[in-house]
Amino acid sequence: MRVVVPCETDEGLGSVRSGHFGHAPWLTVVDFDDQMGYVSSKAVKNADHDSAGCGGVIDHVMGLDADAIITAGMGMPPFMRFTEAGIAVYVDRVTPGVKDVLLKFVAGDVVRMSADDTCRH
Repeated sequence: MRVVVPCETDEGLGSVRSGHFGHAPWLTVVDFDDQMGYVSSKAVKNADHDSAGCGGVIDHVMGLDADAIITAGMGMPPFMRFTEAGIAVYVDRVTPGVKDVLLKFVAGDVVRMSADDTCRH
């Protein structure tokens, strides 16, 4: 399973998560095996929202072959596109660290995002 976490720096598992998916400067991409054991992680520069637009950021993440995204905030357009593409979107607004939110995710303590959870702006 491949999970993408929007974050503020290129520190991978040591990074602080971004408050909003589309404006995150970096993405931490984490691979797990079939038993949800950690395999690897890498920091990937996100597409720039100001120059690529929301659609460009969505396309960039889709190109990473993600199975799931864990976000603190996401608007309706990316939520719908990811959901329609079969990419699960999870939401956690209380855990600031990438590693910590992934530990919660593996433990089953991060919930799936619903349309009601999306940002309205």
